[in-house]
Amino acid sequence: MTDAHLFAGTGEHYHSESAAGRHLSGEELHAALSGARSVGARIVDNVTRVVRGKRSVVELVTTALLAGGHVLIEDVPGVGKTILARSIAISIGGRFARIQGTPDLMPADVTGSVIYRREDEAFVFHQGPIFSNVVLVDEINRATPRTQSALLEAMEEHQVTVEGHSYVLPEPFVLLATQNPVEYHGTYPLPEGQMDRFTLAVSLGYPDVGSEKEVLRSQALGHPIEQIKAVCTLEEVAQASRAVRQVHTGAAVLDYVVAIAHATREHPQVAIGVSPRGSLALLHTAQAHAVMAGRDYVSPDDVKAVAPAVLGHRIVLAQGSGTIGAGRTFISDVLTHVAVPTVRRE
Repeated sequence: MTDAHLFAGTGEHYHSESAAGRHLSGEELHAALSGARSVGARIVDNVTRVVRGKRSVVELVTTALLAGGHVLIEDVPGVGKTILARSIAISIGGRFARIQGTPDLMPADVTGSVIYRREDEAFVFHQGPIFSNVVLVDEINRATPRTQSALLEAMEEHQVTVEGHSYVLPEPFVLLATQNPVEYHGTYPLPEGQMDRFTLAVSLGYPDVGSEKEVLRSQALGHPIEQIKAVCTLEEVAQASRAVRQVHTGAAVLDYVVAIAHATREHPQVAIGVSPRGSLALLHTAQAHAVMAGRDYVSPDDVKAVAPAVLGHRIVLAQGSGTIGAGRTFISDVLTHVAVPTVRRE
């Protein structure tokens, strides 16, 4: 089925406000969303050639990329987190950087620093690894709170400030961070404000028997990541992210997103509920999910599909359950108690 068929019947008279303030005609919107879906599908197909048996997780991470967000991966070592990040960087033709979280990692090791260049008799800023398109912060909770905080501005505003000067990060920019949900010795738990800046949180988990055999077979003579190439350009990804924001969201769906957020705030088992930032993340990720599904409007099913991954790490349960998985399970339960609206394309 072609993209044209997937987006057929969406209404030629529907207009959308572009990021630059220009209205998109129905034909322009159709083309933009078709292109965005194509970019997402190419990335997913390419990455799953390397990350075997985890297509649903790859789709979620790609959805976050199109939504312009960041991803927290909570999982045990050795399940392919670094490979996932590298595969995405290769797929979009972007620069990849890996930062290892350690107690002696300093903010300047992440953002860069100003040094004196003797030959020029001037201070010059040298960029740190954060100036990449795809940044993997491995074991982020082993870095000190001071270094963790150096990521906040980058994640929220796509810039860093050093010695009073702000430097814009490249676009697209996506940060993937990992943490081990089992071993906590020598770690610094991420504060709620840091957790809230991750668009979604996922777990790869162990592969099933068939997928693990395929991993062994595919890596007998070399790693399949050496065989994959870029399937889109950085500009195509940036255009896809802009197109995602044009996806129509009706009043009923907005009410549904707000109702889910308020349900977490009012629940007796929750100490800290979903913030307005979390509501926005749910909306934008649902828009990206709709595009990946071949639609130009958000349905309640899009919201339900991404809500556990988007909201599970943002809540703090009153009993202090310490895993993101517990939060995802809780959000799934909340969804069964919030009325689902009936939505028709306006």
